Amino acid sequence: MQLVEAIGCGVKFTMGTPRDDVQSWVYRGLRQRRQAVLWALRDVTFVGMSGDIIGIVGANGAGKTTLCRALARLIQPDAGRLTVRGTTSALLSLGTGFNRELTGRENILLNGLMLGLSRREITSLLPRIAEFADIGTYLDQPLKLYSTGMKARLGFSIGAMIEPDLLILDETLSTGDLDFSARAAVWLKALIDKARLVIVVTHRLAFVEAHCSRVLWLDRGTVHAIGPPREVVPEYRRFMRTRQAPLPSFERAPAPSGRVMIGARNVTVRFRVRAGGRRHWHTVRALDDLTLTLEEGEILGVIGPNGAGKSTLCRVLRGVIKPDEGCVDVNGRLVALLALTTGFNLQLPGRENIFLNGLMLGMSRRYLRTVYADVVRFSGLARVIDEPVKHYSTGMRSRLGFSTAAMLEPDILIIDETLSAGDATFREKAALKIRELMARARAVIVVTHDLSFVEAVCTRALCLHRGRIMFDGSPSDAIANYRRASTPELPDGRISVLDTCNARGDNQSLPRQAGGCGAPPSDFPS
Repeated sequence: MQLVEAIGCGVKFTMGTPRDDVQSWVYRGLRQRRQAVLWALRDVTFVGMSGDIIGIVGANGAGKTTLCRALARLIQPDAGRLTVRGTTSALLSLGTGFNRELTGRENILLNGLMLGLSRREITSLLPRIAEFADIGTYLDQPLKLYSTGMKARLGFSIGAMIEPDLLILDETLSTGDLDFSARAAVWLKALIDKARLVIVVTHRLAFVEAHCSRVLWLDRGTVHAIGPPREVVPEYRRFMRTRQAPLPSFERAPAPSGRVMIGARNVTVRFRVRAGGRRHWHTVRALDDLTLTLEEGEILGVIGPNGAGKSTLCRVLRGVIKPDEGCVDVNGRLVALLALTTGFNLQLPGRENIFLNGLMLGMSRRYLRTVYADVVRFSGLARVIDEPVKHYSTGMRSRLGFSTAAMLEPDILIIDETLSAGDATFREKAALKIRELMARARAVIVVTHDLSFVEAVCTRALCLHRGRIMFDGSPSDAIANYRRASTPELPDGRISVLDTCNARGDNQSLPRQAGGCGAPPSDFPS
């Protein structure tokens, strides 16, 4: 059965027209900018059949998110025809439709009502959604305290359990841990067995090769190729390698100097959370007696399952959260990228958000004028730099945020999942930029589920589990222990392909660096 039919579909953005909201229109009128037309999609033609998993690939800014918004009926095509039949559930970005002040349980009810379900229907589905999301007592905690991965788990669980005719996933699995990614892959297969259509936007090419029946490759808003993964994916890999811009040269990162940049001693963070209702409360330790030292010259990778305390650790080091016990000493200037949209004004164009973010990070306007061209060049967003950030894809926001912060060259840089949505070319540029910072004797902390990035870039890695450090040593040993502890087997006894994707990665050309030492403790979870 044909569920999606796109014939010559095109979407354009014209600044200062009714497609903008009133706030954007006023901003642009005051700035007296001329109208500019950008075709995000042009002449897109394809068909989606029931029982298909269609993977959409392409560089950041290729039009993938715009196509998903059109399929979800959030925007109407300006050219051609787009027909979507049946019910649709779309997970277009983390936190879409969520209320940060409400609990996870309340957000499930809210999202279900927004998707057209009755209160009785969503209440009956709630136990299954909660079980699949597997966030425990955090289900009754306000969403503003969730990590990026926990939001992804909750959003996917709501969309998948409704079992729509068309499920659209835009980079939703990029921040999931190994366990959840494996279960998500099994659930997608179950949807296909029920003759549903799934459209997945992802940069995980191993997932596309293993699970997708067809691949739609977008390039600058047009269909570059469409066909089976075995034909399209190898061509796409070759194309991305040839398209990569020359990277700046840099010296190899020095060995740790022994100078302590961050010292955290016996840090404990507690959250009071609801359990099963508003009248029942108990205490959860997001960090439990954690002690950590980061030396000058180290690139520390932090890995672990969703809810392990990784984002809480970043917030404590940044000073956003004050620990209930213990202390944190920071020796130098610290900059943290804790979320993709932190510091962005969605109504302003990328050009003005560079200055807004830079000023918030402590840069002077004079310095920002000096490095502005470098930020735009490094981000690769020159074509859309005058577009409002609300029109940017998740990957484009990631590029802009990282590119701005990297120009500050802080003593300590903390990156919490900010690079997860970037394409392979940008992740490689970011890796080299991090190494370039290290050549100037600085320290970096990277929180990510991209294990190939950790192994290729980091000099040391640690595994967090339930707020405690379960392993601290070389990246390869940390990844091996994390995989053994966290990777489930599928019902037929195989290991999830998403685990293989995380381990192998698609950044085959990233430079590798060994370092660190250590052995797994006897109490590492199994």
